[in-house]
Amino acid sequence: MHLFNRVKFRTPESVELEFTLAGIGNRAWALIIDYHILAFILVLIYVIFGVILVQLADFWLTVFGSNLALWMIAIVFILTFAIYTGYFVFFETLWQGQTLGKRFAKIRVIRDDGRPIGLQQAALRGLLRPLDEFLFIGAFLIMLGNHEKRLGDFAASTIVIQDQIPIGSATLNISDQAKLLYEELMQIADLSALLPDDFAVIREYLQRRNGMSPRAKSSLSLKLSQQVQAIINLEQIPVSVAPDVFLEAIYLAYKQTEF
Repeated sequence: MHLFNRVKFRTPESVELEFTLAGIGNRAWALIIDYHILAFILVLIYVIFGVILVQLADFWLTVFGSNLALWMIAIVFILTFAIYTGYFVFFETLWQGQTLGKRFAKIRVIRDDGRPIGLQQAALRGLLRPLDEFLFIGAFLIMLGNHEKRLGDFAASTIVIQDQIPIGSATLNISDQAKLLYEELMQIADLSALLPDDFAVIREYLQRRNGMSPRAKSSLSLKLSQQVQAIINLEQIPVSVAPDVFLEAIYLAYKQTEF
């Protein structure tokens, strides 16, 4: 559903998440930054390639003969495309939907169900980017579409949102009770069944819960805690522990297992 520049999605865990779309202005600003970085990288690569070409001129002539110029043009074209596409794929995969430009512009790519993107989604977006930029097709689609998607977003089932809340435990308020429960969970619970995507949903809820109504917050926290309990095969949650506290403890315990 689209309302002004906000979208709501329901995750496979039946958790409803709301996001603010990035908008054409933020996306263009991020792209300008990325293009400047890419230009610097490409110039550096071209200089290195040119030096190698000059130093090994006799070798290249022996290998390619009279077709040397055509082969060099082909190599430069392939190299340029690989760096251009690889830049976006690499950073969007490594930084959960952000490039250097997107991080500066505070926007992020996520999947349509609210989960972080992976290599497959980043690769699809990267490979279709040249087509999106041909005659500004992508820009027109973003401006005219309800969910502000370009061709790469349609193919990868992704959206670009404003990243208003930084990712990281420092942004979350963790109660003292959760810290005590976390130590207990590390001893009695098996968190190996909790996938990164499951953790992403927990983190997303903990970051956005303060903006929810009390009723929605209570319902979502209970539903999510029950699902997490089933995933990690925990027989029961201590009676005195609220769902929010349990989720905070799971967050801390999972973060610990990452290291």
